[in-house]
Amino acid sequence: MTEYGIHASHEQIPPAELLAAVVAAERAGFDAAMCSDHFSPWSRRQGQSAFAWSWLGAALQATNLSFGVVNAPGQRYHPAIIAQAIGTLGAMYPGRFWAALGSGEYSNEHITGEPWPRKEVREARLLECVGVIRDMLAGEEVTRDGLVTVDRARLWTRPETPPALIGAAVTTKTAKWCAGWADGLVTVNAPDEHLRSMISEYRGAGGRGPICLQVHLSWAPTQQEAETIAHDQWRSNIFAPPVCWDLETVDHFDVVGENVTVEQVGKVVNISADLEEHIDKLRGYAALGFDRIYLHHVGQDLMPFIDAFGAKVLPALR
Repeated sequence: MTEYGIHASHEQIPPAELLAAVVAAERAGFDAAMCSDHFSPWSRRQGQSAFAWSWLGAALQATNLSFGVVNAPGQRYHPAIIAQAIGTLGAMYPGRFWAALGSGEYSNEHITGEPWPRKEVREARLLECVGVIRDMLAGEEVTRDGLVTVDRARLWTRPETPPALIGAAVTTKTAKWCAGWADGLVTVNAPDEHLRSMISEYRGAGGRGPICLQVHLSWAPTQQEAETIAHDQWRSNIFAPPVCWDLETVDHFDVVGENVTVEQVGKVVNISADLEEHIDKLRGYAALGFDRIYLHHVGQDLMPFIDAFGAKVLPALR
């Protein structure tokens, strides 16, 4: 049976408000949660970017939900530090935490001052990081001299069962590549044909574990309100790779998003004031084969969304 969770967007909402929202989401009937891990938002209008790992400890303590985080080890984060963070949360909250690992976006990673590698180099670096993290979670002392350097790193606090390391992908090529190392896959909503291909490429290459979907949506009591929310908050986020990977700052995203229309935003965000439309969309995603679906209302006030979807949408999906 498909699980329905909430996505917590640190780029849009202050951490205390976001914590209150996930507590409310659990009470409203959401099964799970996931969050982003950015150093920077995609737009000045979004205006936030709290440290996900601090927040995750509070969120896991405040709820009984499972939580995941999308993380990019290798540049901004050393993989040994991420192994320690994963190991600590896994030890404190057994069976409730997972991490999705991706190759990153320059808007977060440029803060180190290091060059931004080509995509194939970033993927090779990520694969090295995955190996470091897995070996450390298994209790090994790790030394590496490659795209990442590690010197005699060992985790002294580890969970009995290592948390799942899930692959984050938006292209079919990356989905297929993730099948070689990941414990599952997470992607974002797209046309059904593309999502079918994502699942097919991952499973066809031997991919194991749950397949998860983050769904961008905008709901409000009126269609105009829903459109206004989506256009204000998400028009800088409509650009496909490599644009979204390679832009450097919020100013760059705001410039390229300046003339984006509501219709263009509607191609990446499910915008509707009609809860039945959202129910039909979500049923369709479940029918494609997604095991977990995380709902991301792109507005900055999550409470009306949580109340409405908890009362009408989630019961209809079960």
